[in-house]
Amino acid sequence: MRSTGKDLERVLGQFLQRRNRARLYDGMLAHAPEGVDKHNYPVLSGLGRIGPSTAAQLAAEVGLDRSRVSRHADRFEDLGWIRRQPDPDDARGTLLVLTAKGKKAIAALRGGLASYLDGVIQDWPDGLADALVEGLGRLVDDSRGEARHD
Repeated sequence: MRSTGKDLERVLGQFLQRRNRARLYDGMLAHAPEGVDKHNYPVLSGLGRIGPSTAAQLAAEVGLDRSRVSRHADRFEDLGWIRRQPDPDDARGTLLVLTAKGKKAIAALRGGLASYLDGVIQDWPDGLADALVEGLGRLVDDSRGEARHD
């Protein structure tokens, strides 16, 4: 008997493999702003997703250690894409915050990824890509216990 959950587990497992993530990154980074690579992109992108955060919070979000996040943040600060500011909730803490230049860099990267993905799905049957987007959105929401409001 077929199990959709088992099929989904198998396909998601393949999709999340490093080599497949690397293909996505390569497609996205082909026209990336100078200073962004597959190693530091998750820091910039993660900060764009979660907003101002400490290096430790960002590290937990993107799955890197805090010291590596801090090193990448230093690089992005030198480029003018991130600034550090005092954490209002912790007098000893510092928040990483995207600058306007950083937001522009993220928009360019995400645009590059969208273009790459458009190329990948261009020959798919009508409606298939839309169904994938809807299904993945529901999967993410349901796995978090969040209700969708369609």
